[in-house]
Amino acid sequence: MSKYILPVSVFGTVFGCAVLLKNHVTGGPCPSKAKIPGKTVVITGANTGIGGRIIMGCRDMEKCEAAAKEIRGQTLNPHVYARHIDLASIKSIRQFAERVNQEEKHVDVLINNAGVMRCPAGKTEDGFDIQFGVNHLGHFLLTNLLLEKLKDSAPSRVVNLTSLAHIVGEIDFNDLNWDNKKFDTKRAYCQSKLANVLFTRELALRLEGTGVTVNCLHPGVVATELGRHTGLHQSQFSSSVLSPFFTLLVKGPELGAQPSVYLAVAEDLEGVTGCYYDVMIEKEPAPKALDQEVSRRLWEASARLMGLEQEQAPSAAVPASNGAQEKPSTDPDTKIRAKHPLSVLEQTGMNPAV
Repeated sequence: MSKYILPVSVFGTVFGCAVLLKNHVTGGPCPSKAKIPGKTVVITGANTGIGGRIIMGCRDMEKCEAAAKEIRGQTLNPHVYARHIDLASIKSIRQFAERVNQEEKHVDVLINNAGVMRCPAGKTEDGFDIQFGVNHLGHFLLTNLLLEKLKDSAPSRVVNLTSLAHIVGEIDFNDLNWDNKKFDTKRAYCQSKLANVLFTRELALRLEGTGVTVNCLHPGVVATELGRHTGLHQSQFSSSVLSPFFTLLVKGPELGAQPSVYLAVAEDLEGVTGCYYDVMIEKEPAPKALDQEVSRRLWEASARLMGLEQEQAPSAAVPASNGAQEKPSTDPDTKIRAKHPLSVLEQTGMNPAV
């Protein structure tokens, strides 16, 4: 019997270290134990719930209904609903928002989670580049259509999913929809993810004093259908040699949803707005994402493309999370709010999952 002790101990130690390393790399579960009874959460592209009254907005209703049924069964929460929304269609977005505004007494959390990644060249129903249209314009329109409900429900939160890929993104105001230049699926994706961060910061400014906070996050590498156009595991080399590394670094959908849950419910984030999170650690986004003139121009261009009335960009910064006011600044690198304590921590970034 004793001859088995050493190999079993070695195996157990290696396995335990692997689990701990994966939890560290992937961020682990949401540390917050906050509950949201009586609150309403609207989430696009959903396949998991986070409690309360959940409105799951999805394009594929068969999958959405199945996910809603599974969540109701696992959580014993009967208030999980599947609703159709196609973020590639202005008409569909408006219909979804109208139904939410009419049927829901309040919206406490909006999670803009849906997205497409590195897909072939294509246009939305209304003629926009599919990645820019779905990842940015669709959520831009939906958020604006639900803003009054969010304000009436304050304190409320908007959570935008972006990606580490925003770091290399460029906003081409001369050709946002790739109508005149050769299409590059990677650059198109990165542009849409940079747009998510710029939208977050501009919206935070415009919602100053309303009680609605807005933050964005890179969730890490998540094993979902999002990466179906990237070509991973389609070669013998990636399938056999790289698989162990992907297993360590990539997390499943449940673990991948934890950063969204954290930003949606964590009590220590009350009043925190305009920030970017790498998984669950606040970090400084790319310098291009801090340019307030670019975020203002993007807002105005997006409002024009979506047929929304344009509003003048504010000149003052959002209040700091500790209640103190920051002085207005023309420096594009100025953060919207005072540093949160979590910002002193460091965490290594990874490839995008959204």
